[in-house]
Amino acid sequence: MAKPVEPRTLKSWLHQPGEIALLDVREAGQFGEAHLFYAVPLPYSRLELDVRALVPRLATRIVLCDEDGATDGVAARAARRLEALGYSDVGILAGGTRAWAGAGYRLFAGVNVPSKAFAEVIEVDQHTPHLSPAEVHAMAARGEKMVIVDGRPFSEYQKMNIPGGICCPNGELALRIAQIAPEPDTRIVVNCAGRTRSIIGAETLRRFGIANPVHALENGTQGWFLAGLELERGATRRYPAAVPEAALRESQARASALAARAGVPLVDDGQAAAWLADGSRTTYLFDVRTPEEFAAGSLPGAIHAPGGQLQQTTDQWVGTRGARLLLADSEGVRAIMTADWLRRMGHDAHVLASGVRAKRAAPVPPRPALPELPIVEAGALSGETLIDLRDSAAYRAGHARGAIWSIRPRIAADARAAKAGRVALIAEDPMLARAAALDLHDAGIASVALLRGELPQEKSPATPPDSERIDFLFFAHDRHQGNPEAARTYLNWELSLVAQLDAEERAAFRT
Repeated sequence: MAKPVEPRTLKSWLHQPGEIALLDVREAGQFGEAHLFYAVPLPYSRLELDVRALVPRLATRIVLCDEDGATDGVAARAARRLEALGYSDVGILAGGTRAWAGAGYRLFAGVNVPSKAFAEVIEVDQHTPHLSPAEVHAMAARGEKMVIVDGRPFSEYQKMNIPGGICCPNGELALRIAQIAPEPDTRIVVNCAGRTRSIIGAETLRRFGIANPVHALENGTQGWFLAGLELERGATRRYPAAVPEAALRESQARASALAARAGVPLVDDGQAAAWLADGSRTTYLFDVRTPEEFAAGSLPGAIHAPGGQLQQTTDQWVGTRGARLLLADSEGVRAIMTADWLRRMGHDAHVLASGVRAKRAAPVPPRPALPELPIVEAGALSGETLIDLRDSAAYRAGHARGAIWSIRPRIAADARAAKAGRVALIAEDPMLARAAALDLHDAGIASVALLRGELPQEKSPATPPDSERIDFLFFAHDRHQGNPEAARTYLNWELSLVAQLDAEERAAFRT
C-alpha cells in the first residue's frame, strides 16, 4: 500500500543522492497551473501508456502527487495501478500540492520549468549577448552581414518565424552552423518563440568556440510581435542536410575539446552494456539525432530525443531524478553538446563513444497490458451511453450527438451521473479508451465498448465549461494567436523563474 510522504521529507529526498521519481498525476491543465519544481507530468489518463518509458525500473522510489492527497483522489488511484504493475516503492505526497505550499515551499506555473529556469540562470551568469527585435530589424534593413537561426523544431518554426530566419534546432547548431554562416564575420542571431531556447542556442555556439559574433534575439517571435513587426508563416528554409567532411572534422575537434574541458564522460560499449543491464540503477539510452536519421535506423531500444528538445523539455523523457543518461549520435558532436548541457543542469549524462554504431541494445520496457475492448459499430448502438474521451477542444468543435465529454479521472463519476449501464467510448487513441475502461469496470460497469464509425455531429462551444477542462492549460495559451497581453504574461513568467528558485534548486545547476 502506498505510503504518505510528508512535504519536508520529500523536499529532503529531492536533494539527496539516489533515484526518485516525483510524478504529478493530474491532467495537463491542472499541472500547468501549479506544481512542484521537480514534478514530472504523468496524467492519470495516460498512466499505463507512459509510465514504463518515464520510470523503467520497477524498484524506483516513486512519489505521486495531486492537489490534496485524498484517500479517494487521483494519486491514490494511480498508486494502486502502479502497485498492480509491479512498482514496489510507491508513496503519495501527504496533502498534495496544497500541503507543499502550506509547508512554505513554492509551486510553479507553466511547463518544462526546470529547463526554462536553467536557461534564465545561464543568461544571468553568462551575460548572454542579446539584440532587441528593433535592432535586428534595422540591421536586416541595412543589409548587414547577418543570419537569423531559429532554434526550434521545424514544426514550430513553420507556424511563425522571424522573416528570413533559417530553421536549425538547437541540438543541430554546433554540427551545422559552419554551413549556415561559413564566414567568421557573419553575425548570428538565434531566436525561439520566447526566451529560453534563444539563450541556450546562443550559448551553445559561444561555448562551442566559433569566431562569429553570436546574439540571442530578445524575447523571440513574441518580442518581435510585441514590437509591432510582421512574422513570416509557413517558411520552409532549413539547415543543409549533409555536412562536408572538412566541416565535420572541425566540429568533431571542437566537440572533443569541449568534452575534455568540461568533463563530459565518453563511455565504451562494455560500460554501456553493464549500465543497461544494472538492475539497481536506471539508465536511459537516447538517440539525439534528427527524426529523419532516427527513422532510418538506430540502436535497438534507444529512445529518440532530439538534443535541443531533450535539454529544453527534459521532464518529457526523464521521469527518474538521479538516473544515468546515455546519449548517442553518429558523429560525436551532438551527443557531446547535449550531454554538456544536461550535466550543467544537474543530470548524470554520458556519451556513448561509438554512438549509434554500438553493438549493444537497451532493454525495452513493455507497455502494461490493458483490457481489450469489444467494438460496437455506430449503426448498431442499442442504449449505450456515449462518452467522448477526446480532448476538450476537439469535443467543443464537434462531437457525436448526445455524447458526453469526460476524462479518465472523472469517467466513473460521470458514468454514474449519467446512470450508464452500457458504455461506448469515443477515442482517437484506443489505448486511452482501454485505460479508462479499467476505471469503468471498477465502478461496476461491465459492458464497455469502443465505438467505430461516424454518428451525426453537433458543436458545443461552451461545453465542457472552462472550469471542467482539466486537460487544457489556459496560462497564456493564446500568446501566439495575436494576444499581446498573453505574450507579455508568458515572457514575464520566464523572466521571473530565477527569483522563484530556492537555494537548493539553484545550487543543482552547474553554471
